[in-house]
Amino acid sequence: MRRRLIYCFVTLSVSSAVGVLVYDWLLENVFLPPYCRVLIQQGFDRPCNLVILDPLDGFRTRIKVTIYVGLVLAMPILLWNLWRFVTPALQRREKRLTLPFVISGLTLFSLGAYLAYNTFERALSFLISFGGSQVDPMFSPGSYLGLITYMMFAFGIGFQFPILLVFLQLVGILRPQQLRKARRFCIVGIVTAAAIITPSGDPISLATLAIPL
Repeated sequence: MRRRLIYCFVTLSVSSAVGVLVYDWLLENVFLPPYCRVLIQQGFDRPCNLVILDPLDGFRTRIKVTIYVGLVLAMPILLWNLWRFVTPALQRREKRLTLPFVISGLTLFSLGAYLAYNTFERALSFLISFGGSQVDPMFSPGSYLGLITYMMFAFGIGFQFPILLVFLQLVGILRPQQLRKARRFCIVGIVTAAAIITPSGDPISLATLAIPL
């Protein structure tokens, strides 16, 4: 146990160091392009720079991005060590079911995060235009990157819903007949939940999250 914890800590430290090295590249090539395109579409003739409103804002943002990158890069090794730790306590049937659930969960989470990033530009455009023509958008690194990561995380979690349904059916809590009877209520609840999670009212973001739910 102690050896695995040390191994995970070293892995996370190394991957976080990689996050420090690629921070500027991520900011320029991944995070800022949607903001730049929205400013051009909205007719703002100025650079798409983020504005620091707090002396510590830039430092906090770099630390957060570094941690996020470290977790993403280290996740396969962290999950592998967790799997090796819990395997002795699992029965044969549980071992057979766990791996497909983990792989499906990671795949769907990645898909949800990817779709969230691709719909972020439309959501940001809606939010800026909703403020009116007299409002000049200027974002701090913390608020802007926080919105992107929130959407990616929310979509990733939302895409886990099918796996949750399968799990509840396997353990006997839910049955297909129950889902069919409550279909209308489920649809209303799903659309409502998707509308709350997505920060914009555009139909693309709403449908992208509501469909997998």
